[in-house]
Amino acid sequence: MIELHRLDDTKILINTDLMESVEEIHDTVITLTNGNKYIVREKIQEIMEKVVDFKRFIHIRTMVEEKSLKKKK
Repeated sequence: MIELHRLDDTKILINTDLMESVEEIHDTVITLTNGNKYIVREKIQEIMEKVVDFKRFIHIRTMVEEKSLKKKK
């Protein structure tokens, strides 16, 4: 999940696996696969960077855990 901010500056966590689209018209609108829409302060580029960083973190963590399990065998 990534942390973003609604227009009133409250924090919101978005599940990146449920993101269907991100549109930047005046504000940035995130649409999830269930149809829910969220308007956030962050621009598309910043959201993309957060998603990539999050996915990288998950991937690296998984690789480390797999290596640890292999060493225990």
